[in-house]
Amino acid sequence: MPLRSDWSTELCPIRRSLDVLGDGWVLLIVRDVLQGYGRFDQLRDSLGISEAVLSRRLRAMVEAGLLTRVDYVSGGRTRQGYAATEAAAELLPILQQLAVWGERHTATPEAGGHMALIHDRCGQETTQGQVCSACGEVLVVEEMTWDKTWRGRQAKLVPAGVLGDPDPDPA
Repeated sequence: MPLRSDWSTELCPIRRSLDVLGDGWVLLIVRDVLQGYGRFDQLRDSLGISEAVLSRRLRAMVEAGLLTRVDYVSGGRTRQGYAATEAAAELLPILQQLAVWGERHTATPEAGGHMALIHDRCGQETTQGQVCSACGEVLVVEEMTWDKTWRGRQAKLVPAGVLGDPDPDPA
């Protein structure tokens, strides 16, 4: 899923990574899937993305090994949603560090917008993306909750291979 060029065969691992992750929608889709929004309609509504763009990104992300298709039943019909792979779950430190960086280096809207990264194991907020600043443990998806104060909602992250609640509160 190249952004501008095909960097998939480059020697530089940063270029190869950007070949997969260089489109901003990719990290936002991974963010939402880790929060349990694995259905197409949930992703579309949460992201405010067109169906055509979302379809292309999801297809490319499955091909790149970031997402896997998962069956679920809704209204008596079997449908397909999306779950994170281990490769996507390993983006957790990057996503969390982006949140920390954004809080430090971008203007907070008037309405507020703090996102607390809660390490469930120790119950404390961390100010780092990879290692808990409170207890020093490595942070993993299964032990993280994102508290989005502007939405009044906490999102317990879902591990790789798991489709979130088919009907979570999208607030």
